[in-house]
Amino acid sequence: MITISLCMIVKNEEAVLARCLDTIHDIVDEINIVDTGSTDSTVEIAKRYTDRVFFFPWTGNFAAARTESFKHATKEYILFLDADDVILEEDREKLRKLKETLDPSVDSVSMFYDAGTDAYGNVTLRYRRNRLVRRDRNFQWKGEAHQYLEVYGKIINENISVTHKKIKHSVGRNLNIYKTRIERGDTFSPRDYFYYGNELRENGHPEEAIKAYDKNIEMKEGWVEDKFYACINKGDCYRALGDSANELASLLQSFKFTGTPRPEACSRIGYNFHKKEQYKHAIFWYDLATRLEPDDNQWSFSYPAYSTWYPHLQMCVCYSKIGDLQTAYEHNELAAKYRPNDAAILHNRKWFEGKVKPIEENKTSAEDEVS
Repeated sequence: MITISLCMIVKNEEAVLARCLDTIHDIVDEINIVDTGSTDSTVEIAKRYTDRVFFFPWTGNFAAARTESFKHATKEYILFLDADDVILEEDREKLRKLKETLDPSVDSVSMFYDAGTDAYGNVTLRYRRNRLVRRDRNFQWKGEAHQYLEVYGKIINENISVTHKKIKHSVGRNLNIYKTRIERGDTFSPRDYFYYGNELRENGHPEEAIKAYDKNIEMKEGWVEDKFYACINKGDCYRALGDSANELASLLQSFKFTGTPRPEACSRIGYNFHKKEQYKHAIFWYDLATRLEPDDNQWSFSYPAYSTWYPHLQMCVCYSKIGDLQTAYEHNELAAKYRPNDAAILHNRKWFEGKVKPIEENKTSAEDEVS
């Protein structure tokens, strides 16, 4: 059985740190917590779980802080978490089994990062990260903001999730890091432009975000997945600006980088036609979004809503607009499988009463015809 060091960086995380450690402390063999300047009870909480609490002055560089936390690890493998992450019970069992069975020649194990969930437990944002790595490989952290671990060698993908349960958002923190880098004359990589665009978009600067995304797209270097989402996010910026034509052009541009459509593009294209009351075109794209199978080995962002409840709910509206109430009702019920108490779905269901045949009644009628 392998041994695992948990490595974390924290600052003012008294509200969530115990919640995180309660879900992992009995699986790992060592806990290393690096505090970067807490002024609340974070350090006291950390010391309830480990005597390996260290201090590192915050420099504005996340990669430097994570690298410092890795320096204190002494076990065969390193697992990293943020204070507002948790391991759900199903994933705790999977992680225990992995610890017992992992081939020690593996350099890194990637796991899902469920970075967002809705009120019904549906994952809203998911991507993979190299989560468990061999200590003796000395893999390095890169990036002052939106940092990543530069990993190579024997990597395996596991169906284990780390679930992010954020209760606060550091508005503008990462954007300020990027602006500081610009002021000191740093050269931006394609990845930098992509994440800088994201920060600008999320902080209400769509025009500047579009320029950053275009920089990413224009550069020959860079991860094709970032370029795909640069097109998607650029489309969102144009939508926020009321520019429907450039929104659609940006969404269609994303096909250049994926070859085949993805739900995140299809549902947005559907909505573009939907807003223009071109309902049959909208239905085509929404329907396509529901037919595209997710790839569990995909490393880039995945937003499951765009292939599940969202296009069904939108098709409910579109079919009702063209007078096909029965099909509209059926799509509302498909959306309800994911969000059973959603206010919009319940409102639609009430509106359909007396206007359509319930699904079970239709099923019975079809069975009678067959017999």
